[in-house]
Order: sequence, then structure tokens, then C-alpha cells
Amino acid sequence: MPVAIITGASKGLGRALGAALAERGWDLVLDARTADALKESARELTGLGARVEAVAGDVTEAGHRAALVAAARDLGGLDLLVNNASALGAEPLVRLDELALDGLRQALETNVVAALGLIREALPLLLASGAGTVIDVSSDAAVEAYETWGGYGASKAALDQLSAVLAVEEPGIRVWAVDPGDMRTGLYEAAVPDDDGSGRPDPGTVVPAFLRLLDEGPASGRYVAASLLDAASVPLDAR
Repeated sequence: MPVAIITGASKGLGRALGAALAERGWDLVLDARTADALKESARELTGLGARVEAVAGDVTEAGHRAALVAAARDLGGLDLLVNNASALGAEPLVRLDELALDGLRQALETNVVAALGLIREALPLLLASGAGTVIDVSSDAAVEAYETWGGYGASKAALDQLSAVLAVEEPGIRVWAVDPGDMRTGLYEAAVPDDDGSGRPDPGTVVPAFLRLLDEGPASGRYVAASLLDAASVPLDAR
């Protein structure tokens, strides 16, 4: 069975993607900071027939990243790493002239530094897979200038560039930065608490875009979920 590590997997997009992969026969290593919520996700996905290892902790800690990769190794290897865990830098979001520098550091540490640390830890297993793939979850805030989203957007822009360079340096794996678009998630609620998110789609609605990438295996690059879903009838360029 193929094996995936998904960070930020206790709720939202990470949980929805985990469920979809479990239904396809994937085994999973799940990460989140909140142990109780992570255990609940693990129970749900185990019920779908997957072998699931739930490893609670903070991706900014090297020991935790090593534990995630060790859990994948115990399941037989690693075929997919999804860097989905994210930090906003401020809750709720604020303008740049109010953004605490420690908050910006937190966003960069979680969204960029920890992502690279986990990729580096996992790289030998991904290369050994023969079809190893990294998905770095990006944001439209990485390419658009939205008021109050500056710190978070800067961190996601950095993640996009990291993904692009990694793809050049490591041609033996695929590296996709994926912008899932607006979703009704806890992260968005924390970012903009005055917006109840009722008009935003559920994370499960964008999962087919991620599955399409896995099914068609296009070249490394940056992809937007809405475009993948709108153009579902047009084949992607395979690697």
C-alpha cells in the first residue's frame, strides 16, 4: 500500500484529504498539535480500512519531524508528503504595521522552515519510492496582495519558491505547490473571526483537485485547485 504523511491532519483540508486517500487504500501518518482531535481523525480513517499512525506534536520541532518519518518507515516507506500545517502569524490577522515580528517569525518557521525540515528528513524515503511526491499547500495570498494577509502571504510565497527550487534540485521526485482556494476552515475562522465563512466551500470540495494531480502525475509546478476542477476534462501534461 502507498504511504502518505499529512501534517495538520486533525481537521479541515488535511483531514478531508486523509479520508480520500484512506478510501483509495493508502496508509497514513497523521500530524497535528492537538492530540485528542488527531486521535479522532485517526479512528475515523482507520474505519475506512487504512493503517494509520497518529503522531501528535509540533512540526517546528526536529524530533517530531523525525518521528513522523520513522512512523512512515515502519509502515513500509513513503510515497507522498503533504505539508499542510500552517500558522497565520497573528489571530486575527492584522496590518503589517501592527504585525508582531515574533508572529511573522512563527509563520515563517511553521510554513517554510518546518516544511523544508520535514522534506529533508523524508527525502531518502521519497527517493526510494520511485514515485515520491511532495505537496506543499499554498494560498492565493502568496500571489495576491490582500490587506492584513501580508505576513501569512509572505510565508506562503516563500514556500512556493522553496517548492520550485526543490523541484529543480530533486528531479527524482515530484513537487507540487497547490493553492486550494477559499475554504471554510478553522484557520480562516481564526484569521477573520468576523466572517462566519458560511459562503465558503467545505474543504472536501477541493480534494478532487489533489486526487487529480495524484492520478495524472503532471510535472512539478504550482497548481490552483479551481483550475484543476474547472478543466477536469483536459488532461494535464504528464511528467
